[in-house]
Amino acid sequence: MALTGRTALLAAIGSLPVGILAPSWTGMLAVNAPLSLAILCDYALAAPVRTLQFTRSGDTSVRLGDAAEVQLTVTNRSRRRLRAQLRDAWPPSSTQAPARQKLTVPAGERRRFGTVLRPSRRGDHRAERVTVRSYGPLGLIARQGNHEVPWTVRVLPPFASRKHLPSRLARLRELDGRTSVLTRGQGTEFDSLREYVPGDDTRSIDWRATARGTTVAVRTWRPERDRHILVVLDTGRTSAGRVGDVPRLDASMDAALLLTALASRAGDRVDLLAYDRRLRAQVQGRSANDVLPAVVDALAPLEPELVETDARGLAATALARAPRRSLIVLLTGLDAAPIEEGLLPVLPQLTQRHTVLVASVADPHIAGMAAARGTIEGVYEAAAATQAQAQRLRTAEQLQRHGVTVVDATPDTLAPALADAYLSLKAAGRL
Repeated sequence: MALTGRTALLAAIGSLPVGILAPSWTGMLAVNAPLSLAILCDYALAAPVRTLQFTRSGDTSVRLGDAAEVQLTVTNRSRRRLRAQLRDAWPPSSTQAPARQKLTVPAGERRRFGTVLRPSRRGDHRAERVTVRSYGPLGLIARQGNHEVPWTVRVLPPFASRKHLPSRLARLRELDGRTSVLTRGQGTEFDSLREYVPGDDTRSIDWRATARGTTVAVRTWRPERDRHILVVLDTGRTSAGRVGDVPRLDASMDAALLLTALASRAGDRVDLLAYDRRLRAQVQGRSANDVLPAVVDALAPLEPELVETDARGLAATALARAPRRSLIVLLTGLDAAPIEEGLLPVLPQLTQRHTVLVASVADPHIAGMAAARGTIEGVYEAAAATQAQAQRLRTAEQLQRHGVTVVDATPDTLAPALADAYLSLKAAGRL
């Protein structure tokens, strides 16, 4: 039997496929035919959601702590004006603003809207979906639908230690012959002759040049260029531990970036690999101008793995990437068990051919605990901290007995300390 009048209106309203209606109106519709008709008309005049087209543009990368802007262009291909509320969904750590926007797009036209992201985590942040709620002219009912509009913003490490780069570059210029260097080793080469001044090392006197001239001449030396630096990041279980507000891995990354920037400016070749039980990231064979951006990009999505690092696999991978004499910089923990059971047995394979430097993140809270006094709890904390420091010192001494240079510093000082260690090795001719 055909439906007529109010019954037909209610049946039509009940069959709306994607309409959104306030629950409190259900009873009103049963007795109010004009309202029912108004809602039907409002629904009919709402622009369809399925025919909308979306495109994105904007930033594809941003440093952690900075803001990225992504634009979303909405094209209304229908014959009806689009009056809508739009939600552009991103992961919670992207911290977007605004989360929802109201928009109006005339028929056949397009509009562009911006979303500002302030990510709180490194890695790739991917847009999830765009949800549109299209209202009729009266705002009584709406159509709603989702569109997949892919876009990825890669959040790069912040590289906070770049503030230390100018002072280290100044020291590098001193080592590079602008100020004469009188130390000589297997990593230095002859630079020039100059007149002897009191205080110069007499071993640097060039007697042949002195005999030909009227003054005493001394040789000056400069560090060799084109040395190979292999930075190895341990991404295993110990790198996940948080020191202060950041994981140890993030502090190691910052130190690796400063070392990469400094060594590439010094004319050395820098490669990088990240390893735990398998290779997680690598940068190899890049030019001096390209290596830092490549390392930053490779480190961005890297996260600690909650597994014990395979030290034998790490050593084998490092040796495969460094066939000739190199400086291997291993950023790992100084916990006794992983070092004694994992690294020490394979260390001779590395030190036999290469210069090895181990850098580790120390917890400044331990030093604070060691100074605690005045209460029973404070004394126990001081005893535990002192024991931890002594164990860490013993581990460092074990590595040093194998000829390894050890840098153990807090997150804020690890990067400049590692850069200073590199410059000291370069000045001593050990690269």
